[in-house]
Amino acid sequence: MGKYVIAGNWKMNKTPDEAAALIEAIKPLVRDAQCEVIVGVPFVDLPAALEAVKGSSIGVAAQNCHWEKSGAFTGEISAEMLKAMQVGTVILGHSERRTYFGDTDVTVAKRVRAALDAGLRVILCVGEYLEQREQGVTGEVVAMQTKIALGGVSAEELSRVIIAYEPVWAIGTGRTATAQQANEVCALIRATLAGLYGEAAAKAVTIQYGGSMNAANAAELLAQPDVDGGLIGGASLKPQDFATIVAAAK
Repeated sequence: MGKYVIAGNWKMNKTPDEAAALIEAIKPLVRDAQCEVIVGVPFVDLPAALEAVKGSSIGVAAQNCHWEKSGAFTGEISAEMLKAMQVGTVILGHSERRTYFGDTDVTVAKRVRAALDAGLRVILCVGEYLEQREQGVTGEVVAMQTKIALGGVSAEELSRVIIAYEPVWAIGTGRTATAQQANEVCALIRATLAGLYGEAAAKAVTIQYGGSMNAANAAELLAQPDVDGGLIGGASLKPQDFATIVAAAK
């Protein structure tokens, strides 16, 4: 069991002023959290978010980074740029990046490498499409994504990696994996890590579930032995709902 981490993924939502207001609303509600709390905000909101979380235990994450340090990559942001802003964590490999923006297991691995080299912590997203689950290859797909993304990552560096299992068919659809399904795949990810790094290292990794986790189902999901937190989409934009999920992580 890794440490509980609840991370909000705000996706493409909130202006800087709105981001600051949302964090101010969340802060008092999670003051007594027994888990780590992170908000993953759009690039333009990072300065406002970093300012707004001061005096709280809330961390700030970016939602992506490029694998090169600099260069002719119009519209991209490097891991070094994030580090220079005092951003501590970056979400990588989210299914929306894979589906809409051409991210692959190989490019995700390059992003992971760049982020770790810059001293960032990574929330690595893995997960299967509906047809893959129906074909019975969820285990193979998730193990492959995990192994490729962590290629060349040392056991020491693994301590800066959180893995978020996100069944693609459950993201933003209102459909959720059952608690048993979620735990099954999180356990499989942990077994994959054990094969790569050994049992002790695998047990220390935080493995989140992300796929329409909300205030109503969070307690059941977080009670599973191999679910160590959540990567929260829509519910992270609702202060009370987000706080309910955070309170369930203990």
